[in-house]
Amino acid sequence: MAWISLNIEAKDNTAEIISDTLMKLGALSVIIEDANADTLDEQPIFGEPGDPPPGIWQQNIVSALFDEGVNIADMIKQLETSTKLSDLQYKTESIAEQDWVRATQSQFEPIRIQENLWIVPTWHAAPNPNAINIILDPGLAFGTGSHPTTHLCLEWLTNNAVNAETVLDYGCGSGILAIAAKKLGAVRVVGVDIDYQAIQASIYNAEQNQVNAQFYMANTYKTQPANIVVANILSSALMVLAPALAGACKAKGKIALSGILKEQVEQLLAIYSEWFVMNPPTYKDEWVLLTGIKIA
Repeated sequence: MAWISLNIEAKDNTAEIISDTLMKLGALSVIIEDANADTLDEQPIFGEPGDPPPGIWQQNIVSALFDEGVNIADMIKQLETSTKLSDLQYKTESIAEQDWVRATQSQFEPIRIQENLWIVPTWHAAPNPNAINIILDPGLAFGTGSHPTTHLCLEWLTNNAVNAETVLDYGCGSGILAIAAKKLGAVRVVGVDIDYQAIQASIYNAEQNQVNAQFYMANTYKTQPANIVVANILSSALMVLAPALAGACKAKGKIALSGILKEQVEQLLAIYSEWFVMNPPTYKDEWVLLTGIKIA
């Protein structure tokens, strides 16, 4: 059996009604994606504690999956009639039947951060059983170790003495940085995020790795300054959160920031230099890690 993927261009004010209507018309699944994802025009959408929930992007692709027998031309006519929209721009793609579980798993091999630190999916044996192995499967929350920003933060945690330190992972996603810090010897680790699914994923992953870390929604967390603060989030969020992250770091403590592109470095250095003595940037592909020491 095969399927048809119908991909429709949508503005921010039409994406949701198109998505909802496609489901009513028999779509097997529907997702809304940023039309500019993975480009410099990618649009960050995030909320902060006390803000309204995140919205959607200005330019979207609404992707719906149908059985291969569906008449796409008739489907578009029904969609336009139901939504009172016209001249919808769309493309279709044939999706062949395959073993989706095996295909997905084949994309995720163990990831070597350093010889003593690996990220290992549950369906793989650890390449180095004597290393620190973080057991982590791909999920809804960001952070499997494959993205350069996560890789940069993990390398930094490995190279810095976190043993017996307190660590705050702001924007914990899958919990990968918090779990790594705990396995590297941190005495107390806290993960914070604005996304409930991220908190649930982090709790689950910590249990899978048999580590004791605490995870909180950002709007419920009462800040307890930590020796080490790590934030792997969007650069726009790092700018907004600078005072809060600085306040969460103890005097002479360390901070590590990622989710930053090369062209954003100077602006972030200028902002964080108010509270930290900043180190030279570390680069991986187009991404950057900024670190510093809190001014006493």
